[in-house]
Amino acid sequence: MSFDFHLPDLAEGMTEAEIVSWKVKVGDDVAMDQPLVEVMSDKATVEIPSPRAGTIASLNYKEGDMCAVGAVLFVIDEAGAGATDSGNGAGAAVVAADAPAAATPAAARAPAAVPAAVAPAAPTAPGGERVLATPATRRLARELSVDIRAIAGSGKRGRVTTADVKAAAGAPAAASVAAPGAAPTPAYAPVSIPVSGGEQRVPFRGLRKKIAENMARSVQTASHFTYVEEVDVTELVDLRARAKERGAERGVNVTYLPFIMKAAVAALKKWPSLNASLDEASQEIVYKHYYHLGIAAQGPNGLVVTVVRDADRRSIFDTATELQRLGQAVQDGTASREDLSGSTFTISSLGKLGGVLATPIINFPEVGIMGVHKIEQKPAVRNGEIVPRWLMNLSISLDHRLVDGWDGAMFLQEVKTLLEDPTLMFMEMV
Repeated sequence: MSFDFHLPDLAEGMTEAEIVSWKVKVGDDVAMDQPLVEVMSDKATVEIPSPRAGTIASLNYKEGDMCAVGAVLFVIDEAGAGATDSGNGAGAAVVAADAPAAATPAAARAPAAVPAAVAPAAPTAPGGERVLATPATRRLARELSVDIRAIAGSGKRGRVTTADVKAAAGAPAAASVAAPGAAPTPAYAPVSIPVSGGEQRVPFRGLRKKIAENMARSVQTASHFTYVEEVDVTELVDLRARAKERGAERGVNVTYLPFIMKAAVAALKKWPSLNASLDEASQEIVYKHYYHLGIAAQGPNGLVVTVVRDADRRSIFDTATELQRLGQAVQDGTASREDLSGSTFTISSLGKLGGVLATPIINFPEVGIMGVHKIEQKPAVRNGEIVPRWLMNLSISLDHRLVDGWDGAMFLQEVKTLLEDPTLMFMEMV
């Protein structure tokens, strides 16, 4: 008896997912809960385990293809198991927003039917074929009152593009206006690199493609500007040395980052426009009264942003402990969706490799990201004398649509003040 697996809605608002990698091939015998395929939506990488024991009868999509929610992703011939002839195995656990999939918790693997309202099938053309289109293209079609099923797609495998939708609506194909919340359509033709030998070509998909899409969307959507400030952290260096000794007694590695995060939270409370986002669909500015700090760092498989939730309610030691836990989870590939999503403001730190300054790209849809650079002992003039001091630079990129230059500069000046005299920082704590 065959079992059709329909791709469920694995993340809020998901309409399709990219097939990152298959773990099996047609003809393979599979056991219950055996990993079958890794897929990636706009929000998460998900490993889908087998909802049945049996033999793989068909894999309906290739790696790199997009599968619509509700479409049959694969078919299993059950080995004598008494099961229904079709349904949904929703036993997939979200493991990352920008990280490789990890082992799916057993508790999350129980097959469950996905209601039709949650997992709608993709629109079909008059002939009954499934319409291929991205979520942004479908959204644009709805806004322009265009029947996407009636459009002959010009993309790969007949995919309907935004240019196709605009053409059908009578709008200029090269128009720069995109659907609210969607990345603008590039006004340039795709670059083709000629084959010349001595090269290696790998598919541009999965995590690296998702990082590229997010970065391009941020640059094309937010109006970036960057401000840089030098900070004298001599007193902070002394304080951190003492905290490091106390932390070692508790098995906690206390870096400079918890102090920088505390200073950032205090500054965000004074300058709330930096802890906001623009709801492009409703045209509302959302000021957030919670402080979930994202920490951008390089993981074993690419850039990730771990999230320290409620950073304003944590002590220095608690923050250091959470950073340690998140860092280990990223290295092990066990970070959860909550660990990697929902940040309100991001800090990018490369530690000793932090360089002199940078123009970090905003973690969309946030409106600010602060770069932390290396601490070095340098000569400085204090009271008319040249003395050795520990200096570092902070650079902040901001979305000029929501944050004025004055607010951005004052935010960074507040962070500077607190790091230069860390005793003030503790006076700001709740």
